[in-house]
Amino acid sequence: MWGCAPVPDQEATVLKALRLGALALFLLVSPTALASSSEPKSDRHVLHRGAGRPVAQHVESRLRSQIRRDETVIQFFGRHRWLLTDPRFRANAQRELASHRHHLARARERLHRMEQKRRLARRLAVVKVETPQQVICRVFGPYCGEALRVAQCESGFRTDAQNGQYLGLFQMGYEERRLFGHGPTAEEQARAAYRYFAASGRNWTPWSCKP
Repeated sequence: MWGCAPVPDQEATVLKALRLGALALFLLVSPTALASSSEPKSDRHVLHRGAGRPVAQHVESRLRSQIRRDETVIQFFGRHRWLLTDPRFRANAQRELASHRHHLARARERLHRMEQKRRLARRLAVVKVETPQQVICRVFGPYCGEALRVAQCESGFRTDAQNGQYLGLFQMGYEERRLFGHGPTAEEQARAAYRYFAASGRNWTPWSCKP
């Protein structure tokens, strides 16, 4: 009769059909674990062939595709949890789920590192590279002209200039470096010289070269 509830045999048939459908999907899904596990090696091979933005974009695209596949598989097992407990499929299902979770975590981590590197590269690209002269003027402010003439005479604007114990842009000696600081960069040397300059009453008496 139309509209009647299915008899127990019909219910069993429907349930069996649903389970077979889920099993078929599971069997189709299984090979993706092997594909996922091979992708990092393939990506490394691509990277070794050359460097450049197109290669990085290709790797990121592959990682995003891998992430989508792994998430799809994990969601599939979330909707068909009986595969994880049924004795006939439990071992394979648990192995597949663990494999995809592992590859998903690795892909997400790798993609995150690549995105961080890209953001850092963008920041560095906009950082202005200053010459020693520009650094000196920024540090000494209104005394820029005087400081430039002294540094030109003392070191020729070379941060690695050395004359005995005297080092750097402003050729500061051992005792002065101990008191006011020093370093390999123009920034560190200019700031140390400015501290010495300020402590000397903002005149150039301590230096052999004068403005």
